[in-house]
Amino acid sequence: MNVSCPHCGTQLKFSDKFRASLEKLKPEQKARIKCSQCEKPFSIDRSILGAPAASKQVRRGQPGTGGNVKPPVPPDVSWLQDGVFEEQEVVEEIPLALILIPEDAGRDVVVKSVEGLGYRAEIVTSVDLAMEKMQFVNYSSVLLHTEFEPQGLHGGTFHKFMARMSMPKRRYIFYALIGKDLNTLYDLEALAYSANIVVNERDIEHFGVILRKTIPEYEMLFGPIMEETRLVGH
Repeated sequence: MNVSCPHCGTQLKFSDKFRASLEKLKPEQKARIKCSQCEKPFSIDRSILGAPAASKQVRRGQPGTGGNVKPPVPPDVSWLQDGVFEEQEVVEEIPLALILIPEDAGRDVVVKSVEGLGYRAEIVTSVDLAMEKMQFVNYSSVLLHTEFEPQGLHGGTFHKFMARMSMPKRRYIFYALIGKDLNTLYDLEALAYSANIVVNERDIEHFGVILRKTIPEYEMLFGPIMEETRLVGH
């Protein structure tokens, strides 16, 4: 299955696993993917699965009339300009969201909210498991509740892990903090905690709306910066 990037026009080739994930989306859900060429994100929904593939019709001459078989059209070799061999498929999977939230602190609402935006949510029950996963998996979003660890945000291990993460990796992660003492969408507080947004637990029921507002703003603000740093190799 191929999809054209709406930003740069690059043809992205997706795996069967991605297609299967796309088929599981509800009609109102969208998957957020990132172009491997320009690295700009965009959204697609399952309606793309219904797009008819271009057919190659072969017209054969009628017997006895001397007609000739029309050859198929030449292959598309535009990929040569990108210097990518045909067997090196460009595969982009549905972005992942790592959830570190106690079950009784609105976790189900948060999971439903991120999945509604096309993310695949992964719930972890321990900090060690979360940090182990992040060594091998690139998560687009990380959502942490301030009471996930008994020591709280300041004494806990995971928040320190995020705060000390190297910028080449950290800048690509949308980091959200949720807690009883936080002030929803207070940018100065988020900055103080090295997070992208903060959300008070009492506003969890509106978490879907909050993400739909803040994630596009995050991409609009940091997208050009991340692209420039990628080009210069940082």
